[in-house]
Amino acid sequence: MPNGIIVIDKPAGWTSMDVCAKLRGMFHEKRVGHGGTLDPMATGVLPVFLGRATRAVEFAADSDKEYIAGLKLGVVTDTQDTTGEVLEERPVDVTRDQLLAALARFTGDIQQLPPMYSAIKIGGKKLYELARKGKEVERKPRPVTIHALDVLDEAPPEGADWLVRVACSKGTYVRTLCHDIGQALGCGACMASLRRVKAAGFTLKNAVTLKAVQEAVDRGEGDSLLLPVDAYFAGVPMLVLKTDRAEKKIRNGAALNARDLPDGAYRVYSMDKTFLALGQVVGGTLTTVKSFFEV
Repeated sequence: MPNGIIVIDKPAGWTSMDVCAKLRGMFHEKRVGHGGTLDPMATGVLPVFLGRATRAVEFAADSDKEYIAGLKLGVVTDTQDTTGEVLEERPVDVTRDQLLAALARFTGDIQQLPPMYSAIKIGGKKLYELARKGKEVERKPRPVTIHALDVLDEAPPEGADWLVRVACSKGTYVRTLCHDIGQALGCGACMASLRRVKAAGFTLKNAVTLKAVQEAVDRGEGDSLLLPVDAYFAGVPMLVLKTDRAEKKIRNGAALNARDLPDGAYRVYSMDKTFLALGQVVGGTLTTVKSFFEV
């Protein structure tokens, strides 16, 4: 029974759920979830959780992300990227220094208006469903954090004028960021390409293509590509239980005395180093935040 994390380098043209469906078929596992949606035009890091590991999806979705975006100036579209209908075209006369000055205005804690072409629900309807019918509804700006926004020196892909690195909090729409940067520059802009290079602590170094996964599965080696679920919590201190009684308590969801441990999160393991749970110590008591052992 597959149980672990596989980091996919998502191809363009696939939805995140398309990738999950493909892996569900490859591994014959119903429990499959991903750690952060990527638009179909986007490529790059998509952590996918299989089996019992799907219990970690909620933590992955909350993580910071990093992207390389192609910025196209002078064009405004209804989707805020080059897949949409062009609403406006304007002449462009923007220097690198002017672009850098504009980027500085969007670094830090900002308010971002969610795009109409998004999966956010208002009144029970997904915004993109309303947008496809030509409707626009009022949305409230949302707080997001842009940790870093840099212009890269490498040549942008065809259709883009600049390449921009974006390190940001969850919930950030990079195409909206591109649109807003264009508005700030006075010429308009949209997103021409997007590649996610980091999500849930995983990078492209951890990623494999769907083709490589299929080839491994065909050889009977698919499970070798799965990272253990505790790899996601690698930055959390490890706590190995010392008695069968303590392990039984954790497996039953009971609290443990942990007077000698400082407050904080812990990766909790059995005496034989089986990963049992993500735990939390508060005031000398260890409780389970989420269990990961097979029942």
